[in-house]
Amino acid sequence: MLLLSIETSCDETAVSLIKAEGEFPNATYEILGDALWSQIDIHREYGGVFPALAKREHAATIVPMLEKAIRESGLEANGFTPTIDQDTEAKVRALLDREHGLADQLLTFHREHGVYTIDLIAVTSGPGLEPALWVGVNFAKAVALLWDIPVIPVNHMEGHILASIFDVERDDQLSAIAFPTIALLISGGHTELIAMTDWGQYEKIGQTRDDAVGEAFDKVARMVGIPYPGGPEISKLAAEARKQKLPPYASLPIPMLHSGDLDFSFSGLKTAVRYAVQNKSLTPDEIKSLARDFEDAVTTVLVKKTLTAIEKQGAKTLIVGGGVSANQYIKQIMEAALLTAYPDVTCYFPHPGLSTDNSIMIALAGHARAAGAIAPTATDIIRANGNRSLA
Repeated sequence: MLLLSIETSCDETAVSLIKAEGEFPNATYEILGDALWSQIDIHREYGGVFPALAKREHAATIVPMLEKAIRESGLEANGFTPTIDQDTEAKVRALLDREHGLADQLLTFHREHGVYTIDLIAVTSGPGLEPALWVGVNFAKAVALLWDIPVIPVNHMEGHILASIFDVERDDQLSAIAFPTIALLISGGHTELIAMTDWGQYEKIGQTRDDAVGEAFDKVARMVGIPYPGGPEISKLAAEARKQKLPPYASLPIPMLHSGDLDFSFSGLKTAVRYAVQNKSLTPDEIKSLARDFEDAVTTVLVKKTLTAIEKQGAKTLIVGGGVSANQYIKQIMEAALLTAYPDVTCYFPHPGLSTDNSIMIALAGHARAAGAIAPTATDIIRANGNRSLA
């Protein structure tokens, strides 16, 4: 099966072509083409993602990303000169009428390149920034109409789970995963604990009550003058503080460590950092110490809640996914704690290139959900995705 996958949930415009051999979960995958445009530099001056600007950038870059992915793949069109009847063109323009110039870009690409033989389009349908999501969803529907391809809506968080447990550079098979499984999803928009009893069977058993963990990292970075996205820089500074064995800067709370449930809260920790730095001019070493103190507090609560979830569910596997899963200190402490407490539990972190938002993970989730694909004439893709417990 050849899949075209599209991701526009936040500030990454990503398009991939993935070849799947076999049926999920026993399939193997090959990346034929992978194109990604990051908007980080554009949003930096706003201190975070500005939804209207993200939407505009997705509309401007999604056709070039499609062209790049196809060029990388070496895939050739069917060789026929495409004809577009007035009704189909009108439908494409209606789908893309809110994205200035996108319909013209896509129709021009179609007339110049022709029809590509692809089996399935997988597109992120949520969760994410709604204006950004709609660009990808409506673009997928428009391509589906032009090329007569079914579409499968994909839950973004399911994509992160599958990306974490399947490294497409290896020949591992997902069928080796042992259930029950706990998934810890940590990113700029999400902090969740998910219990899995089988593929596609999810129950959210813990979540943040306020800020997501990645959001907290970025906000703390902003407090000490580090521009967006500041989370990776906070981690880098924290590592330097540990290496230099710097003394603590502040006694920070570890939020909800003994709350008796599996929920998280990071707003109080963020507030404690603000009080610790307000009206002060910190030295470089003090910033490093504060970064370490903050990262230690976050890591402690993430590890404690995850181990509790494993115990309660009798889990045999731990999956950690999302952008913050790239944090090497969290990974190190989580793996060490798991080895001590539950040495028989297998732990999976994603390949570094698959931790942040990407369309490869959307292809994996799309293949897993292929049986639920929707005809290219479908009009309600956003609401068609049944695995909403991950949202």
